[in-house]
Amino acid sequence: MATETELTHLRRCVQLATEALAAGDQPFGSVLVGADGTVLTEDRNRVGGGDHTQHPEFALARWAAAHLTPEERKAATVFTSSEHCTMCAAAHGWVGLGRISYASSSEQLMGWLGELGAPKPPLTILPVEQVVPHIVVEGPVPELAEEIRALFRRMLGAG
Repeated sequence: MATETELTHLRRCVQLATEALAAGDQPFGSVLVGADGTVLTEDRNRVGGGDHTQHPEFALARWAAAHLTPEERKAATVFTSSEHCTMCAAAHGWVGLGRISYASSSEQLMGWLGELGAPKPPLTILPVEQVVPHIVVEGPVPELAEEIRALFRRMLGAG
């Protein structure tokens, strides 16, 4: 069960996902929080320009590599609207970031996309733990997952 502080960070991720959708991008948002609870950086999906590597989790990993020590990265938490895709999970692992907390799971997302008739992603989507063994992963959060589902319905013109 997520704490109230964790829910605040996850709600911000949903806001960022909403901003991404409003800007013509896919609805994903992420926040990187230091061990002391300080928000270090945040980002939203930016794939609308055609570069499908512009995921917020990947951006946070790059930022962390440039600005944090290995110890600070390991102690940080990535809060995100949806569980990392395989590409972002790999970046997270290579950079050595710590815990992940997500509002909706990859399994949920793939189910919603299937229900809505959306094309499948061009890579295999795996649970983060299969890409980055021994990482602490928490989620989904049911009440926020429904908000994420609604964003994908809007993106695909189904709601």
